[in-house]
Amino acid sequence: MEYILIIISFLIIINLSTKVGKLEGRIKGMQYTLDQLTQQSGLPENPINDELRKLIKAGEDVKAIKKARETLGLSLLEGKNYIDKLKSDNS
Repeated sequence: MEYILIIISFLIIINLSTKVGKLEGRIKGMQYTLDQLTQQSGLPENPINDELRKLIKAGEDVKAIKKARETLGLSLLEGKNYIDKLKSDNS
């Protein structure tokens, strides 16, 4: 009986992991589309990015991540990725 529960739990975890992976892929695709639309339409960049770039330039990456999270409502990983993207765009 315990083995059946373990197997069912394992299958549920695999199923959820697969769905999360697919959702992450879709989100990346949507973000790419939004970035392209923003560039083509000439929409201004998010005003917070200037402040974040100043923090990055001052070597305050942790403060920049915190500010991005507070302002944009991002998770820790999303905030780090956002700051990393700003850093790579400026390079």
